[in-house]
Amino acid sequence: MTDTPSETSALRTLIVDDEPLAVERVQVICAEIPQVRVVGTASDGAAALRLAEKLSPDLVLLDMTMPELDGLGVARHFAAQPQSPVVIFVTAHDHFAVEAFDLEAVDYVLKPVSADRLERAIERAVARRGTRREKVSRYLDELWVPHRSELLRIAVSEVHQIDAERDYVRLHVGGAEAGRSYLLLQTIAGLEERLDPEQFIRIHRSTILRRDHIRGLRHDGLGVWSAELVNGEALRIGRTYLARVKAMAGR
Repeated sequence: MTDTPSETSALRTLIVDDEPLAVERVQVICAEIPQVRVVGTASDGAAALRLAEKLSPDLVLLDMTMPELDGLGVARHFAAQPQSPVVIFVTAHDHFAVEAFDLEAVDYVLKPVSADRLERAIERAVARRGTRREKVSRYLDELWVPHRSELLRIAVSEVHQIDAERDYVRLHVGGAEAGRSYLLLQTIAGLEERLDPEQFIRIHRSTILRRDHIRGLRHDGLGVWSAELVNGEALRIGRTYLARVKAMAGR
């Protein structure tokens, strides 16, 4: 017996979660999504790797917190393979988002899983299918931030300013007039390392700016300089960062 066209085009999917009820819920949702065909389930990370080797899934719906080998460990294993499945994290915890996008997961769905939310994530997986998942850049092109009961995917190109707030950073998104901002559990130093220096520059220990958001530099006297932004605001440049900022302007 051969697969029907719909079956052959569906994503061969492996569900990994150590909670049986969570596995059952995701299976029920997947049964109503034509783009998905569940080929197996696993209750821990080691079993997930064994099954993935045998079943060659296109997609893995992966819980984050499991005993011994957790979801991040499983995803790291996949990421090191030349032909790896697409990963969607399904978890009750929103504070692993930075690690998740570091591993090029296609999405990050929070529990309790809703059918609409999982279906949107799977649509992204379908779009990713068939493309080579090589890392062409070490720099981020998107961020996931907690918002209400889910995580929002934000293109790095939409971020114009980043401010440090203790162990978090505040991302200012859209035009300066839009006034949208989101908190992300990440240090500003850690995030700076993952941002393209051709696009972003740190001007202060607590501030990173998108370069095209800077209109000019202003000398305020006594060695103090400020960055003038396109929205008319002026932000002081820290002495530690002054030489780098002035080099941007060819000074």
